[in-house]
Order: sequence, then C-alpha cells, then structure tokens
Amino acid sequence: MGIFQMPSLGADMEAGTLVEWMVKPGDTVHRGDIVAVVETQKGAIEIEIFEDGIVESLDAALGAKLPVGAPLATILAEGAAPPSAPGAPVSKPVETTQAEKPAPEATMPATPPKAGPVEPGATGVAASPAARHLAAERGINLASVRGSGPGGAVVLTDVEAAASTTPASKPSKTAEAIAEMRKAIAAAMQRSKREIPHFQLSQVIDVEAASAWLATRNAELPPANRILLGALFMKAAALAAAKVQEMNGHYREDRFEPAAQVNLGVAVALRGGGLIAPAITEADTLALSEMMAAMKDLVARARAMRLRSSELTSGTLTVSALGEKGADSMTGIIFPPQVALLAVGAPKRRPWIVGESVMPRLVATFTLSADHRVSDGRQANRFLAEIDRLLQTPEAL
Repeated sequence: MGIFQMPSLGADMEAGTLVEWMVKPGDTVHRGDIVAVVETQKGAIEIEIFEDGIVESLDAALGAKLPVGAPLATILAEGAAPPSAPGAPVSKPVETTQAEKPAPEATMPATPPKAGPVEPGATGVAASPAARHLAAERGINLASVRGSGPGGAVVLTDVEAAASTTPASKPSKTAEAIAEMRKAIAAAMQRSKREIPHFQLSQVIDVEAASAWLATRNAELPPANRILLGALFMKAAALAAAKVQEMNGHYREDRFEPAAQVNLGVAVALRGGGLIAPAITEADTLALSEMMAAMKDLVARARAMRLRSSELTSGTLTVSALGEKGADSMTGIIFPPQVALLAVGAPKRRPWIVGESVMPRLVATFTLSADHRVSDGRQANRFLAEIDRLLQTPEAL
C-alpha cells in the first residue's frame, strides 16, 4: 500500500486539518476502517482506508493543515517489509491550528476501527471526538462532565446534557465554522455555474396515489418504522437514474464517465447554516424501508458532523427536496463533477384534471438541472417521465 495521503473530499477542497488519529503504529486496518478525522470547510470528516494493511508509521502531525495529497501515514500490506529508506517525515503544515480551533464533532464510526476504545485527549479525559468538539464550542470543561460511555468516557449525549444548562460561551467559533462552509459552498457553486452549461426542465407530478398508498402502509406501523414521501421520491429518482444513464455519473477531463451504480446524494441543510450532500450507496437497490433508514442516518450524522470521506466523494446524482412544507419549486445547481441535480418542491394540494373531472390532488414540482455537455432535453424529459411513471405505482417501488 505505501503512503496513505490526504484525500480530496470534494471538488472545492484544497487542504484539511488533521485533528485526530484513530489508529497507532502496529495496528492492523481493514477496508472501511476509520483511520483519522480531518476537519474541512464542510466539517469534521472520518477518513476511511480502502485496503487492508498494517500501520507502519503516522507521518503527519495533529493540528497541521495539509494540502490534498500530503502524506498522512505509511501503511504496509501484511507481510511486507518496511521501506529501507526512512519513512516520510512529519508533514509540514500549511497552517498550524492551535488550541483555539475546536476538535471536530465526530463520533466513533458505526463499525469501529481496530483502535476501538475512546482515548483520552489532551485534557486527560476520555471522550469521543464529537463530545470534545461540542464541549470546546460551548466552553464546557470535560473534566466536569460525568461520562456514560465505555469506561466512563464522555460521549456526545453527556455534553449535550451539560450544554442544556450551560450558556454558550464561544458563539464566534460556530459563526466562524459557518462562514468557512459558506466559502466552500460559494467556491463550488461558482465553479459549477462557470464550467457547467446548465439547462433545466420542470414537471409537475401527481403524487396523490403515492401519498395515499403511504398513508395506508404507515397506519399499520409504529412511528419509528414509518416512511416519508421523500423516501419514495428518492427511490424513484434512483431507479430513473439507473435507466437514464446520462443523468448518473461524472464529467472529468473533458469526457463523461457514466457510473456503474447509483450513489444518490442527499442535500442536507445543517442546523447552524450551510448545506452538505453525502451519498447513499447503490440507492436503486434499496427497499423503501432501507432507503428511509439510510436517509435518517445520513441526516443525523451530517448534522452531528460524523460523515465518512466516501460518503462525500461517491455521489453520482444529487436530490434536493424541500420536504412537506415550503416553496412550490426550486432550481438547483449541479455539484461538480456530477452531471445532474434533481430539486423537488413541497407537495401541495391543487385542482387537477383526472379523466374528465377536476378534483383536488397532491402534486409536486420536480425540476432537473442537467449538464448540456452530456445530455439534452430528450434525456432529461425521459428521466422526469420515468419518475412520474414510477410514482403512479408506489407499491412497486
């Protein structure tokens, strides 16, 4: 394997700050394990490893702001001899981040790496990254918080409980983080509008049948297992993308690369401000219950800044929905290097012609932004028509 480098977590990323190692020299790592936490303009991201190996050395200093491609660690394949030459030196930081920069809001991953246990931080208190981040943001002394995690470690819920009775003492840090995210969004969207020849098509779709079927299905389920209309929209979009390939993939180096699977990006509005679009892998293969669970999971982890690097880089098409309340329609800007974005307005009850009659029906406006280098109105129209067709028979989704 060799040198493990700072990954690119988006077209707009130039550098990231290494804030935590989740492994140590001598640890065995496997594909999908979290090895580090890196703070970017999009928040704290858990960095995954994509090959099996053994950690030979950690080559980057905590707190260093490193450019994309900078060496982070040396990881050898099992049984491989260490390099004869000295390993890469500790990377020179682009910008050293001092103690005033809060640790990231990220918790241990759902499938923990071999480093497993929560380790004491600089404070000497065992705490998860998310707990340390929130404590720093709210000015809470971790030593004063009673931990409920393994071995008495302080976890996010402990700090949230303490924060509910403690006034925020560092609002400027939150404002600074939001400002940085806004800069990242602005840079990505400026690049998108400058480089991608957008065109848009809109279609108002009757979703009465989908809503009625969902109401009947949900009536038999406990609240935790119920499915929202948005999950049907996502599943229909994923199936349509699998059928109309020109909407699903990336445009790089002056050519379109169709994707082998549909990794559906979910645009998530963050509570403090900003937007992020992590992806649901192979969304077209998921059952509706699985789609709903995946959406809930992504939204919760995005707002807690606990996303994985692969979730930010694997998207092949993004859907941005306003939910059940809001504006009738919106027009989205494509996330490069993707080639399409579907924006869904809030469903509204409107007079609608059904056969020879006019009756109230629930309808929603679907607006597709597409890259004219890859597709034209014919393919975009096929995509929206396929979504319409699928939503008329929701039981088949």
